[in-house]
Amino acid sequence: MNDAQKFACLVIADESEEFPDALIYAGLLCRSTGWRLIMLRVIEPSDPAPWASITEEMRRQARDAAESLTQRFAAEAWAECGVTAEPVLREGDLKPELRKLLEEDASIKLVVLASAAGPGGPGPLVTQLGKAAGLGSRPVPVLVVPGALSREDIRALAFSAGLTGVATTTT
Repeated sequence: MNDAQKFACLVIADESEEFPDALIYAGLLCRSTGWRLIMLRVIEPSDPAPWASITEEMRRQARDAAESLTQRFAAEAWAECGVTAEPVLREGDLKPELRKLLEEDASIKLVVLASAAGPGGPGPLVTQLGKAAGLGSRPVPVLVVPGALSREDIRALAFSAGLTGVATTTT
């Protein structure tokens, strides 16, 4: 493993309209720096059903759907950026699971999110994480890709960031 591969960029996979922008930016940044791309998908806990077998079936279906979604996004990252996204599936609430992952994997040096375009605000993920006093005990920068950027703008920014020494940054 070379020095750049010791670093990883994390995106949080969801079904929002803005997620592809975060995925493409992170994927292109990883391609130009040699970093790894990690894609976190958190499966929110469902309300318990009156019978354990129904609850277990609901969990299985949610996990299957999450696996399918991350496979689709990983295929998109490969097609658009030429990088392999490493899916990480967790069950629970987003913020605690994100904090746990950042504590467990010190190679994650950057979290990339995308904001929604338009008057509705930045989107639920950016809003939710923006309310936190940090993502954990280890400082990890969060980069928010503006939703108003075109795909060409995102590509230009990701490549210029990768060429200006991001790969040699240490934290």
